[in-house]
Amino acid sequence: MTVLKIGLTGGIGSGKSTVGRCWAELGATLIDTDAIARSLTLPQGAAMPAIVQEFGPLAVDEQGALNRAWMREQAFADPAVKRRLEAILHPLIGALTQEQAAASSADVIVFDVPLLVESGRWRQRVDKVLVVDCEEQTQIERVIARNGWSRETVLAVLGQQATRSQRRACADALLYNEAITPEELKRQVLTLARHWT
Repeated sequence: MTVLKIGLTGGIGSGKSTVGRCWAELGATLIDTDAIARSLTLPQGAAMPAIVQEFGPLAVDEQGALNRAWMREQAFADPAVKRRLEAILHPLIGALTQEQAAASSADVIVFDVPLLVESGRWRQRVDKVLVVDCEEQTQIERVIARNGWSRETVLAVLGQQATRSQRRACADALLYNEAITPEELKRQVLTLARHWT
C-alpha cells in the first residue's frame, strides 16, 4: 500500500487544527506535533527532567508541568532560550512522530506541523504540503478570542513564525480559511482529498 504523507501547516489562528480534524474524519491518521509537544511537557512528561535541569524551577508550574507563560516570556526576550528548549523537545517530538507514523495502517498520514516551513526538514519527509491561510488580522482576532492572549502576545508569536508568503511558497495546495463556514472548509478538504488520493 502506498501511503500519502501530507505536511499540514499554517500560522497560529489560521484554522490548521480544524483542517487536521477534517482529514481525520475522512480516515487519515493525524499526527499532531503540537499535541506531542504538550504531552512531553505535562507533569511527569518525558521532557520535564531535562527542562528543569536546563531552565531551573521557574520553568515548572504548580502541577509539575511546563510553565508555558513563563517560558514564552523568556523565549520572546531571548531567542537563545527558544533554541535551548527546542534542542530538548525536537528530538523527542521527532521520535514520537515516527513511532505514530509507523503504527498507522491508514493510506493517508497527515502531519500537523506548525513550524513546518521554519524547520526546513519537513519538505523532504512528506509528499504534499498543505497550507491553511487567512488574513493576519483574522488570526489575531481568533487567537485573542480562543486563548485570551493580549494583542501584543499574539503579534510576538506571529513575529516568530514564517510569513504568509513564505508558507504559500512551500504549498502544494492552499486552503484560504477567511470568511467561510466550517462546513465550507470541510468541503474544501474533501475536494482536495479526492484530488490527491
